[in-house]
Amino acid sequence: MTPKTTASSGTPSTRPAADPGTTRVRIAVGYDGSGFSGWARQPGRRTVQQTLEDALCRVLRLPEPPQLTVAGRTDAGVHARGQVAHVDLPAGPWAAAQDTAQRRLCGILPPDLRVHRVGAAPPGFDARFSALWRRYSYRVCDDPAWADPLRRHETLWYPHRLAVDDMNQAARACLGEHDFAAFCRRREGATTVRELLRLDWSRPDREDPTVAVATVVADAFCHNMVRALVGALLRVGDGTRPAGWPAQMLTAAERDPAVSVVAPHALCLEEVRYPPDDQLSQRALATRRVREARGTGG
Repeated sequence: MTPKTTASSGTPSTRPAADPGTTRVRIAVGYDGSGFSGWARQPGRRTVQQTLEDALCRVLRLPEPPQLTVAGRTDAGVHARGQVAHVDLPAGPWAAAQDTAQRRLCGILPPDLRVHRVGAAPPGFDARFSALWRRYSYRVCDDPAWADPLRRHETLWYPHRLAVDDMNQAARACLGEHDFAAFCRRREGATTVRELLRLDWSRPDREDPTVAVATVVADAFCHNMVRALVGALLRVGDGTRPAGWPAQMLTAAERDPAVSVVAPHALCLEEVRYPPDDQLSQRALATRRVREARGTGG
């Protein structure tokens, strides 16, 4: 769920644009991931990146689509309310279109993809490396008889009642900086070390106590990390595994087939948090140094 540092994934630059002929633009977007094959461009597939880049190309009348850098590269079927991206655009076309860009983008984008805000980025802004953390939610209904059919595209229907207190006990042992290899799909040359800042469950809707929502916050996420953590905690919640089991898997630091990766449709990127504008460059530099020390992963 994190971006890679390749041009094909839409991250051609990790530093602020130095060319005086370009303007770095920050874009806040939301999307229903049901109809997308994830964020990143893929040949022959409908993706968020391809759809948004093609729309920018049309609005700015560019010769070819610009390349977006994204805060968190979501998988197929995953939704976003608070996704953030940046793009370096030719200064002339951007200046001519900036006042009407949001309205025009929303006029040509499909209804499952919206641009909430678009404007010139502050100096030093990098959608990926300037981020302090990303926050995801995962929504589960543990009484399918009372599941809301209208929210089936964003809710996992789980067949067993969940003990939220037991899940939270298990989750606390996973907080902090660890090697999350047991909960990630490894990629060559990529690190699986992450700092997990928050992982907890609640039943936020008093009128619908059958819904449990996980909140997951980390500095960054590796591939399948959130869905694997949720899968492990569900096994604790339904009594299949003891509360200490996820911590045991974490310590082992090896992918275990007993850790299931839950369905993507109940996962949503809710928010990406950045430091104050005068700290953006420092944060991006510090993040790059940490990633390079750990490896080249997102």
